[in-house]
Amino acid sequence: MKVIDAVASVLKAEGVQNLSCYPTTPLIDACTRVGIRPILCRQERVGVGIADGYARISELGFGVFGMQYGPGAENAFPGVASAFSDGVPVLFLPTGHPLDRRQLPPLFSAARAFSPVTKWGEVITRPSDVAEVMRRAFSAIRNGPPGPVVVEIPTDVAAAEIPGETLDYAPVSTFHYVADTGEIDRAVQTLLAARTPVILAGQGVLRAKAGPELRLLAEQLALPVMTTLEGKSAFPEDHPLSVGVASIVASDPVIEFMQGADLVLAVGASLTRHWTTPRLSASKVIHITVDPRDVNKSVPATHGLVGDAKLVLQGMLRALDDATRTSGRDARAMEDRIRDRRSAWLKEWRPKLESDEVPITPYRVIHDFMQVVKPDDAIVTHDSGSPRDQLLPFYASGIPNSYLSWGKSHALGGGLGLAMGAKLAAPEKVCVYFMGDAAFGMTGLDLETAARNHIPILAIVFNNSTMAIEVTSLVESHRAYGVRDIGGSYAEIAAALSVTSRRIRQPEEIIPSLQWGVDETRGGSPVLLEVITSAETTYANRGLLVDR
Repeated sequence: MKVIDAVASVLKAEGVQNLSCYPTTPLIDACTRVGIRPILCRQERVGVGIADGYARISELGFGVFGMQYGPGAENAFPGVASAFSDGVPVLFLPTGHPLDRRQLPPLFSAARAFSPVTKWGEVITRPSDVAEVMRRAFSAIRNGPPGPVVVEIPTDVAAAEIPGETLDYAPVSTFHYVADTGEIDRAVQTLLAARTPVILAGQGVLRAKAGPELRLLAEQLALPVMTTLEGKSAFPEDHPLSVGVASIVASDPVIEFMQGADLVLAVGASLTRHWTTPRLSASKVIHITVDPRDVNKSVPATHGLVGDAKLVLQGMLRALDDATRTSGRDARAMEDRIRDRRSAWLKEWRPKLESDEVPITPYRVIHDFMQVVKPDDAIVTHDSGSPRDQLLPFYASGIPNSYLSWGKSHALGGGLGLAMGAKLAAPEKVCVYFMGDAAFGMTGLDLETAARNHIPILAIVFNNSTMAIEVTSLVESHRAYGVRDIGGSYAEIAAALSVTSRRIRQPEEIIPSLQWGVDETRGGSPVLLEVITSAETTYANRGLLVDR
């Protein structure tokens, strides 16, 4: 058995069904031989995004991307950095230069170069080490703080024979850990003593599948719930205790509740100081995180509860049973307050959300989209910049993982791969990707990947022919040279890539086109809807809640 076939057999044993990839790497054929489907993209960054999206949605819990050494590994770097910034478990399997030259400058070594943006990495240097190296890799993927892992396979090692016809390898187990019981009890007492506590739910709730426990805790104590950017959908936003997303953009209710909190229960959030992370003004913070490095990193913690979010919340619920089932807060009054504040805020935005203006405002597209697609039936994601900032506060996500949000360190175009990966993991869902025209310029040709691989996503492009979000930063250069202006007919490009498409110019076309697009995806065709929009630069409380 060759090393590359042994690696493929390990992937099969670990439950891998799809390999996101870009040639040239012998791993593609090796995986095909063991029944793993290759999903060949057009560029590495999108391929990494596919593995990233698959990892977030699938029961498997991780994705795999394979690429060639040199330019392939180099071009994948932005995607690896993005997975690292969001703590997504993706296994990267680049080939490497032959052993006799891999240390020679300036040749690129993925394991060495990726070390700042991976949680663990190794090179297979001997054929006899395959099982051991892959066991360590999957232990890192399945356990501890989530993040990407890299195993580099030099081309000469990949082609080498290992002893025997089969590989002695057993799949790696997943282990969970929980915070100290005494500290959990003390945290619960602090929570019960707070006057105006709030919950801030992060992506760790989604990773740990802790939604039921979070909901039960919130309901027992009548606590308002907000999510981080990456945590959107960790708590259903149609729930009466849901306030919204606390991030770079925020609704009026989010601002009010966060700034009025005397305690924040942060669950599954790193609280890293970043321009997408809310600034906490509360005097006390109970910080639940799987990564001990997060505690007291950016925010002083009154209680640091290190462990799996589901297990820690279960411990808090048991402590409540031992103490009291209620905090004394009036649940109905809290729900009424949240509903009234949100209704008042939405009333202020209704002219935008229901506008008949032409070019169409993006907010009208978001409003009409919510009339067509049920949140529980969909997985929605966005791109960087305006589409993210316009969508986040207004779109009400449904059940956990019905929304994929991101943004700590991502280049434009990152959402396309995520949408395709999500569709591979959940083919029964309507997978929708909101993007701007600048993002299309980065990765739009990979819509052909969706068509060729029969991945029926719905892409919605806001085409305003400019980089509207840069209005305040590109002033003199735009005045002199028009640097913000970009152009293109993206529906025509999509059609040339074998993607069903339609261009929308009038507000009354939005709902029929969305219904048509959803039906087409359910019939198996990827769809692009290009909406000619205004250069909208009005955002909901942009930057008021974060350190920019």
